[in-house]
Amino acid sequence: MLPVTAGRPCRAANSRRVADRDDSGDGPDPGESEDARQNRQLTELLNELRVALPGVQMMFGFLLAVPFSQRFAVLSDAQRALYYAAFLAAAAASVCFIAPTAFHRIVWQRGAKRRLLGVSNVLAIIGTVFLAVAITSVMLFITSFLYGSSLAAVVGALAVAAFVGLWYVLPIAVRLGAYR
Repeated sequence: MLPVTAGRPCRAANSRRVADRDDSGDGPDPGESEDARQNRQLTELLNELRVALPGVQMMFGFLLAVPFSQRFAVLSDAQRALYYAAFLAAAAASVCFIAPTAFHRIVWQRGAKRRLLGVSNVLAIIGTVFLAVAITSVMLFITSFLYGSSLAAVVGALAVAAFVGLWYVLPIAVRLGAYR
């Protein structure tokens, strides 16, 4: 435990200060050691995954039930392909979002926290790609089933634009400094 001065922990004499670019822009906390920063980042990452995972698992559960409904037999080949793409993408998103937990358990107390953070960050980003594919495929599937392929194409294009814009372009623009 670090000593506290003026409400903030003091950096231990033998700890190294590391720049953290994911905070408010005020620079790294001078009292945060590299280990404390990595612990905080791991906690933040796991909390983000806790938000994403239940939605993916709920969608996956619903997708598991679809083939057993009576109307599944009347689907076109294209609708079956959309369903299967959504099913596989939801499974892949679940794998990517759960993998950091398994990785953490296996490398726990082995001095691999930095690698754990790097790998888990990549898996979380890949998981969001699979999640976007799954949600878009479900939207295409349902719209196609209810209203036909023309409206499904419009809905799918809007979904892709929203996911790409909000989940990737905007955060990358912020990261690159386009928005301050």
